[in-house]
Formats: sequence, structure tokens, C-alpha cells
Amino acid sequence: MFDMTDRAQRYRDDLLAFMDEHVYPAEAVYEAQMAESGDPHFQPPIVEELKNEAKKRGLWNLFHPHPEWGPGLTNLEYAPLAEIMGRSAHLAPEATNCAAPDTGNMEVLTLFGTPEHKEQWLRPLLDGEIRSAFAMTEPAVASSDATNIQLRMDRDGDDYVLNGQKWWTSNALHKNCKVLIVMGKTDTGAPVHRQQSMMVVPIDAPGVTVQRGLPVFGYQDREGHAEVLFENVRVPKTALLAGEGDGFMISQARLGPGRIHHCMRAIGMAERALDLMIDRAQSRVTFGEPVANRANIQDWIAESRIEIDMARLLTLKAAHLMDTVGNKAARTEIAAIKVAAPNVALKVVDRAIQVHGGGGVSDDFPLALMYAHLRTLRLADGPDEVHKRSIAQWELRRRDPHWGKRG
Repeated sequence: MFDMTDRAQRYRDDLLAFMDEHVYPAEAVYEAQMAESGDPHFQPPIVEELKNEAKKRGLWNLFHPHPEWGPGLTNLEYAPLAEIMGRSAHLAPEATNCAAPDTGNMEVLTLFGTPEHKEQWLRPLLDGEIRSAFAMTEPAVASSDATNIQLRMDRDGDDYVLNGQKWWTSNALHKNCKVLIVMGKTDTGAPVHRQQSMMVVPIDAPGVTVQRGLPVFGYQDREGHAEVLFENVRVPKTALLAGEGDGFMISQARLGPGRIHHCMRAIGMAERALDLMIDRAQSRVTFGEPVANRANIQDWIAESRIEIDMARLLTLKAAHLMDTVGNKAARTEIAAIKVAAPNVALKVVDRAIQVHGGGGVSDDFPLALMYAHLRTLRLADGPDEVHKRSIAQWELRRRDPHWGKRG
């Protein structure tokens, strides 16, 4: 069922060569340039060099399903490519212009943007000239229920005026971030899922203040996770995406593909962590024997292989269903992989840290940063508990279509 097409195989081979010849060797250069800058949000020259090389090799916008803007790969074709990028998650996705949240934002602009939006924002995003951020989560409410959001978008003549606060606005501190896609409430009297709208807001619009970058387990990620204040931010009504009240619908369209990208990258991280664990276990000697000879270490290696392959197969199934029956029909599988993949990857990384000893929690190896990223992924795009609640409700209704709907 999941045989790779010829074109997907070609892209896979080319991407693997790019990783071996350019991305992995660039990791040390990246770290040195970041350290020398002293700025956690510095844009290292090596990233731009990688982007230029990826463009030359045709490894650009691989995520985009629309042939006008990218190679037009299916979800099933793109999934193994995203996994490969996940092996160097801080470099490869940006190098190929396949990094979140830009991928989701570009798809939103493709599906719901006006011709003006596409000219002003989508084209430079597709060309890798600018970056973008997605502002949905808020500090004052439980944003795992998106209907809770409070940022107001009040109509004033031909404009909207935005007031409110967002946080975890990933990418807003990237040096090239120029535009935000913002979700807020335009009509508090409408049905609960028709109160929200989305708008395109330049990051330098008067009244937009990036207040701080939120650390993740002490790390200040280069793209930043910003707390952003909107104070009487005035945008024209043409900033609206789709129509008033369509924000929740857009968010659902955006998050499905984004979740599968996250999951495949997580599996790529797990594969690299497993390689690191094996190499370390084979090279370290305790009590006269390689660590790899210990039965518990062999159990960890075997369990990691089993769990990674299970998560990959579930993710490929979700990708196949998204391609063949659509995102809505694949919603159970999408929710399932969003729970399974980060948890499996966290387990594998945790084992690899243990095998590395003290080095595993240091910055001398990529494992600590992987762990921080993956632990965050259990919250991003909806926490595990929300996805499991959704799966349980769908399963209950599978047995009783009226369950939960009775008065």
C-alpha cells in the first residue's frame, strides 16, 4: 500500500545526498556562527547557503501540494522526505523552505488568500525571502479549546481594529519574519464555531508589540516563541482570510497537514537518536565490556526499532487516507499519530540520553535539544489529551451514533 513512487524515490535520493553532503557538515558551522553572534535569534549565513544549495538541487517547497507552487507531492510522497528533514530539524526544514509555521501559513494563503495576499506575502514566502508566524494561542485562556480565544477584531468602517494578547507565536522573533496570520473573534454573538476569523497582519503594523521570546526548557529557539501584544492594531477589511466567521474552518484546514509534517519529522529525530544510542553503546566500555552487550541496552534498541516502525506505519496510513478520502475522513488517524509519534520519539531520545550518560543532557550532543523540542510537540497543535478525547468520542459514536447528542 505504501510503495514509494518513482518521483518520491528520486526526491528521497536527492534529499539524502543533500543531507550527507551539506546539512550534517553544516551543523557544527551553524553552532559556531550562533555562538559567535551572541544573539539567540541571529540568522547564520550558513542557513542562507544551505537554502541556495537546496534551490539549485530542486529540493524546494517539497511540502506544497499544489503544482503551481511546488512539486505537487501527495502527503504519502512527502512523508518520508519530512522524516529525513527531521534528522536535522533545526536546519533541514528551513534549508528546503519546508519549515513550520511557514508551511501551514503558505497553504492557508494558497487556499484562502486574495490575489493581493498571494502577491504581497505568499510569493516571497515561497521564494524563501521572508518568514511568517501564526498567532492563535493566548496566555489568559485554555487555548487547547480554540473557541476560547479572546483577541477582538472589531469592525470600524472599512477597517478592523485588533486588541488582545497572544503567546507561543512561533517564528515571530526570526530575523526574516514579516507577517502574522492572526486568529481572533469578530462576532461574539454568532454560533460558537462562527465567532472566529483570521487576518493577515504585517508584524510591523502600528500597535503590534513583540514583548518577549518564551524559552523552552531554558532554550531560546532561534525562530522564537513570542508573546505578542495587539493594541488598537488597524488593518483594512481586505486583511480578512476567506470570510468573517471562517477562522475555525481555516484552522482545521491548516492543522491537518501540519500535524503529519510534525509527526514525520519526529520519527526522523527518533531514527537519529537510535543511531546515536547504538553508536554510543558500541563505543563505550563498562566493567570490561561494551555497553551494547548489556541486556537492558539491547532491549532498548529492540523496543525503539519496534516502536519507531509502528509510529511510521500509522503515520503513513494517515497520509494515505488524507490523499484518498480527505482530511476529515482521516481525522482519527491524524489525531492518533499526533499522540503516538512525539511520545515514541521522546522514549527513544530518553533512552539515548541514558546511554550517553552525562553527555546526553549537555549541548555536546543533539539529544537534549531534541527532547525539549519533542516534549513541546506534545502540546503544539493541540495537546495529547484533546486528541485522545476526540478519538474516544469518535469511537463511542461508531458504536452509538447518538452518543453524547441526547438532551
